[in-house]
Amino acid sequence: MSKAVADLVDQYVVMGNPIEHSKSPTIQMAFAKQTQQQMDYVTCLVPIDQFNSVADQFFLTGMGCNITVPFKEQAFAYANVLTERAQFAGAVNTLKKQSDGSILGDNTDGIGLVTDILKNHGGKIKDQRILVLGAGGAVRGVLGPLLAEHPELLVIANRTESKAVALAEKFQARGNIETTGFQQLQGAPFDLIINGTAASLAGELPPIPESVLSAKTWCYDMMYSQTLTPFNRWATDLGVEKCIDGLGMLIEQAAEAFYVWRGVRPDTAPVIGQFQK
Repeated sequence: MSKAVADLVDQYVVMGNPIEHSKSPTIQMAFAKQTQQQMDYVTCLVPIDQFNSVADQFFLTGMGCNITVPFKEQAFAYANVLTERAQFAGAVNTLKKQSDGSILGDNTDGIGLVTDILKNHGGKIKDQRILVLGAGGAVRGVLGPLLAEHPELLVIANRTESKAVALAEKFQARGNIETTGFQQLQGAPFDLIINGTAASLAGELPPIPESVLSAKTWCYDMMYSQTLTPFNRWATDLGVEKCIDGLGMLIEQAAEAFYVWRGVRPDTAPVIGQFQK
């Protein structure tokens, strides 16, 4: 592509550190080809202490970006305008330059998770007993959309329960939400368990009892892997009904970001199929 042509193409990036592993360019360019959008999308490695300056430089000509670890909270502070779901999440994974030059901050993680469960896997959230593991940024980004589907109960379990309590207080007006420490988990099995901890990245399991599972439980690990994550392997070995990893969530949240930027909603099924080959 010549420089003159490239200058006419809207520019998008994913910012993070590290970033070389990101599948976002492949996903977003597949969406662009499918919907015939003239755009380019690349990775951007951001030095840990330089997020604002890198973002400022990008938005001199760029149109939008995705934000990944560890910059979602900095992106939240950077945005001039926040969507409601970004405000509740306290984190931003999508930035968009608006027509007046202001920067819109959004969070598409939660809708990506919910869409994957409901649309791609035919699962249920409404009237279900849901256990969410972890109380960090990943969980904070998905609680609002989960509660919007009206589960019977949503329990946040975390190693340090005080962090779960602080998170639950922010969302308590949106549904029936409780908290517990990992070691205090007890009671009837859950219908859906979502692992929002980073344990799978370290090849570890959250320390939760087998009693939270039944043969009808669905388990969802927000991490994705070429093989079963440690959490999903544990659940599979214990005979749960279904295990899902975060690939579909990744692609669905990317599709929502694409819609925010371009006003066109891509078909995610072919892209999910591309990664599952």
